[in-house]
Amino acid sequence: METSARYILVGLFTLIAIVVGFCFVYWLNNNGAVGERESYQIHFLGPVSGLQNGAAVQLNGIHVGEVTSLRLDKDNQVVATIAILKGMTLRADTGVSVDFQGLMGTPLISLKGGSPGSPVLVPNPQKPPVLEADVSAGQDLTQTARGTLNRIDKILEDNAAPIKDTIGSLKTFSAALARNSNRVDTILAGLEKMTGGSPAEQPKPIYDLAVDAAAIPHINVKDQFSVPEPTAVLALDTQRMLTRSDSGQIAQFGNAQWSDNIPKLLQAKLVQALAQAGVEAQATTPDQAATATGPQLVIDLQNFALTTGPQPTAEIAFSAKIVSATGKIVATRDFHAAAPAAGTDVAASVAAFNKAFSDVVRSLTTWVGAAN
Repeated sequence: METSARYILVGLFTLIAIVVGFCFVYWLNNNGAVGERESYQIHFLGPVSGLQNGAAVQLNGIHVGEVTSLRLDKDNQVVATIAILKGMTLRADTGVSVDFQGLMGTPLISLKGGSPGSPVLVPNPQKPPVLEADVSAGQDLTQTARGTLNRIDKILEDNAAPIKDTIGSLKTFSAALARNSNRVDTILAGLEKMTGGSPAEQPKPIYDLAVDAAAIPHINVKDQFSVPEPTAVLALDTQRMLTRSDSGQIAQFGNAQWSDNIPKLLQAKLVQALAQAGVEAQATTPDQAATATGPQLVIDLQNFALTTGPQPTAEIAFSAKIVSATGKIVATRDFHAAAPAAGTDVAASVAAFNKAFSDVVRSLTTWVGAAN
């Protein structure tokens, strides 16, 4: 009797385990949901590979139901019936596609979106609402890759002759380059020289304009002068050192350049020279000049170049006017200074410019003192 009782207990336990396991599997198949379901039908216009009964249904990435049946209609198009949780809102333009859980996972139906203005599908147990899937909705990765490869193969097949000719031309061109490699190197070297690509560009020498302090007289002027940036033609508004031919043609003097654009350089040096003469002066911008409360020294630059010829000469010429705080022109005068260069090199030319500038500054400061 005791042995029979043990067998009965073992059998009962086994039966209970089978029932519990069946219930657990059923719960997993339905994702644990105990709520009511609503049915919809999906019409696929193309083949659906791998989709099976019981496949998951997701709405915007969330599991909401399963596929309950798959069949073919009279036109051999796939019709899938799905059951999703009650209360889910599907619209007439809700997107339908077949996705995969992982790269090698099982297929599932993915429902996406739907515009707010689109009609809401009303569930009907007797006649479930219908969603139309796009033609490509059932294509898996393999089908997509196969279709792409077929299109590429078709393009290559249709253009086999042109591609063959192109490859032949490239082969001929490569052979010609190999035979004439020395000539190609010569041509490239010539292009580098013509475009300045070789050798590497050397830093341009920069020179400053100096004035002989002993040449500047001391003057007695109480007003504080403003010196706006001198006006000049475009050719003189440069940092390059310039030459001027007898015919008036302006050119660059090698690669030499001043420490600033010529008008700004002249402005800074004139302010410095006036300070050395005992005059309070400051450089002003055009905006500051318009609101100046004291007299202004207004300069119009006319020449700042090395005149070429048998005897190179540095020439500086400008017109100056003193304008009162009320805008009245108090005095005006043209200034010109020239200094011959001791040689044709840049250093000799800079020394000539320094001499010419010292001469013109001496005349300018004397005139400013006399006008005030």
